[in-house]
Amino acid sequence: MPAERKTLRVAIAGLGAVGLKLATALHAGMPGLTLAAVSAHRPGAARERLSALGIDVPVVAIGDLEPLADLVVECAPAALLSEIARPFLAKGKPAVVLSAGALLKNMDLVDLARVTGGQVIVPTGAVIGLDAVTAAAEGKIESVRMITRKPVKGLVGAPYLVENNIDIEAITEPLRIFSGSPRDAAVGFPANLNVAVALGLAGIGVDETQLEIWADPALTRNTHTIEVVSDAATFSMTIANLPSENPKTGAITALSVLACLRKMGAPLRVGT
Repeated sequence: MPAERKTLRVAIAGLGAVGLKLATALHAGMPGLTLAAVSAHRPGAARERLSALGIDVPVVAIGDLEPLADLVVECAPAALLSEIARPFLAKGKPAVVLSAGALLKNMDLVDLARVTGGQVIVPTGAVIGLDAVTAAAEGKIESVRMITRKPVKGLVGAPYLVENNIDIEAITEPLRIFSGSPRDAAVGFPANLNVAVALGLAGIGVDETQLEIWADPALTRNTHTIEVVSDAATFSMTIANLPSENPKTGAITALSVLACLRKMGAPLRVGT
């Protein structure tokens, strides 16, 4: 008889727009996956939100998640990445990381996973075409350029804008507010540009990838355009994402994580 597939117990760290979407979907039922535990900044409020949805799982401190689950999904403030992922990786378990920008300051987590057999998984998130980029990276990539355009309210308050006294709230036409690398953008726009860091990690690196960020008062969607030149192919891709309840995060981000989780236990896996 064929071996029965193991049901993976999933812990969610952070119950904002993305975390709550994941919890709801897992509770509704996904083959091979079950929601095991949740951690949130305000445990009482988290319990109330889950209870209103009919979800009854432990809401615990970050440090108590690991014994309860086989993997963790990090969808919390970037500063908590190491605290969330390290206990799982130390036990050889996977950590699904949405705060890709914070990963640049915590690459020792990758070293830890290499030793223990754990895995740091960065889902595609709100960008498009990482399959093609990772495939091209098996050959030689000449250049990768990304242009991000966002509604003003999705960028207001970013540290880069505050530190450089850039006021975008009254602009009436598109304004380029940043040009540089995803590494620099991860510092200046920590809540906005995880997608650019993921692109850099998938392709020629976060320092070699070219990035522009535009604030556009006419937009209602977060728009990302990627242009890649390699020895295997030249391609460009554009995606326009509806914002989630959090204007800094695309609605497709949670769906990308769900797709990532579904692949882990699926008998058929499509895509690189």
